[in-house]
Amino acid sequence: MGSLPSNGTGWAFEIKWDGHRTIAHLGDGRVRFQSTAGHDTTERWPDVHGIAGASGGTPVILDGEMTVIGDDGRPDFGLVQKRADPGRHPAVFQIFDVLQIGDVDATPLPYVDRRRLLTDLVEPATNWQVPAHSLGDGADLLAATLEQGLEGIIAKRIDSAYSPGSRSRDWLKIKNRHRVELVVGGYTSGSGNRASTFGSLLVGIDAAAAGADPVRRALVEPLGVPGAVRFAGGVGTGFDQSTLETLTQRLRAIAVESSPFDDHSEFPPAVRRTAHWVRPELRIDVDIAEFTNAGHVRHASFVASHQRPDPQ
Repeated sequence: MGSLPSNGTGWAFEIKWDGHRTIAHLGDGRVRFQSTAGHDTTERWPDVHGIAGASGGTPVILDGEMTVIGDDGRPDFGLVQKRADPGRHPAVFQIFDVLQIGDVDATPLPYVDRRRLLTDLVEPATNWQVPAHSLGDGADLLAATLEQGLEGIIAKRIDSAYSPGSRSRDWLKIKNRHRVELVVGGYTSGSGNRASTFGSLLVGIDAAAAGADPVRRALVEPLGVPGAVRFAGGVGTGFDQSTLETLTQRLRAIAVESSPFDDHSEFPPAVRRTAHWVRPELRIDVDIAEFTNAGHVRHASFVASHQRPDPQ
């Protein structure tokens, strides 16, 4: 993950779609979808099979992100994983590159040339599209993705070749992050260089942490019990050694025998085996990518801790 290039000259910017990276092989009126691990995923995306004719009969290999649209009209990563109801939640293949056209290898071509060929080759439809890109300063596009609740953007050098299977400084991920307040209800035992501290903080949402945010309010309102805490997952990154040691002392001082969370069925097996519980007094600020459909934090990183007295 990176930050916006200090000088946008020579860079193009695209929306970073939250889905499954997918390679599409089109030819002979058929399509084969393939994951980055090489697995055939064609049957997983029946609503996108019509793309077989999108290149007008020209055999092509395309790179993109398979997304699934939620009830709010935005890509929903949880639905990508479940794929429960294609009729209600359609897949949309967001195509951003072309690797081969007929027998011609397109990967050595500069990015801007590949994009031009891609736009000319693929006729967009309901379940696939070639999203627009912008040249120059990507700040406006990044701000727009944040406002729309999207994951972020990708910056690509306009003269860069396609580098399959490798990380390149010519492509930079710039992700939006959201800062939220959570309450600590426990922690897991640490191992290795964390054996004397902890592995991750077990966090939750209560009325105070939810505040006025509608997403978080929706997670805690069904609890119906003042002071109840909804389990929201674990936070295991963002700590330096000094913070680990300080937090460990604070956690041990508020230890309790039983869990403060409302629903223990949500705990993963590893949590059940190594969990230690605390009174829900310690609150932390955490940067996250989003809350999942299950109400758990995704890609969470610790920022700071603070003590807030519970309201009387």
